[in-house]
Amino acid sequence: MQKAIIITSIFEPTEAVKAFAQLPDYQLIVVGDQKSPENWDCNGAKFIPVNEQMELNFNLIKVLPFNHYSRKMIGYLIAIQQGADYIIDTDDDNIPLENWEFPGFNGKFDAIEENQQFVNIYQLFTDQKIWPRGLPLHLINKQYSFTDIISTRECEVGIWQGLADEDPDVDAIYRLTSDKPCYFNQRNPIVLLNGTVCPFNTQNTIIRKELFPLLYLPTYVTFRFTDILRGLVAQPIMWLYNYTLGFTKATVIQKRNPHDYMKDFISEIPMYEQGEKVIKIVSNAISADKCITENLYEAYKALSTNGIVTERELVTLEAWIKDLN
Repeated sequence: MQKAIIITSIFEPTEAVKAFAQLPDYQLIVVGDQKSPENWDCNGAKFIPVNEQMELNFNLIKVLPFNHYSRKMIGYLIAIQQGADYIIDTDDDNIPLENWEFPGFNGKFDAIEENQQFVNIYQLFTDQKIWPRGLPLHLINKQYSFTDIISTRECEVGIWQGLADEDPDVDAIYRLTSDKPCYFNQRNPIVLLNGTVCPFNTQNTIIRKELFPLLYLPTYVTFRFTDILRGLVAQPIMWLYNYTLGFTKATVIQKRNPHDYMKDFISEIPMYEQGEKVIKIVSNAISADKCITENLYEAYKALSTNGIVTERELVTLEAWIKDLN
């Protein structure tokens, strides 16, 4: 079983990178960009500088912009090419705790019933008023009654999202109005059944081989929408093949890199406006008689038709699919 951890960074090796590099049984791949230090070096990590990226025989290399988070996809392709069974997404400011691991992908789990639409999963892990980035804004004050809609179910999980303590993934509105640190309670993993949605990100996330096409990071949307849009596209496609999304306890502590909260807010506006639309558009565009890559393309084609992504997103997506094939 081969497991790869993928990070992109423009900084010297951080505490998080050094910690991930020392984990046994994982290959750490760090994708550089034009702003990355020329002498980047970390024992236990494979660093891919820009000059090495340009020599790779990937279609994606020809179309990806520089100084962009989507260059992380180069790391995904390298891991896939090297035979990875699981790919872990994280960032250079997420420090793994001693208990850093993910649950198994098959078994009995607490599960939220089907067709509950958007839910605030953080409410199952804390009493603090906090919500994940990408939750529709009209739901941030809603108190969910989970007791009646959770039962133990046999599940086949496709993606696990681990939470992050201290400075978890929240939107700019939370940070501008509260910015209170959060340390989540320990609880059993929770799985979302078909038709129940929660945004997930790229900070502490593992995906199984069968769903690798869904790693595609949309390149021509705002930075703060990129991974959220990826997750919203992925969920309806996963449901077609009976894979579920799961959330597990915090296993990293985030020491967040500096951000300008107002710039984050502006970058998040498309996410606030379009998140719920994405689920409907994608659900109507896909079909169980198609394979995952075909449905991924149909999803983005529909998003383009509806003005949520531009047509050039399809060019990057086509290159991604060619490289996968």
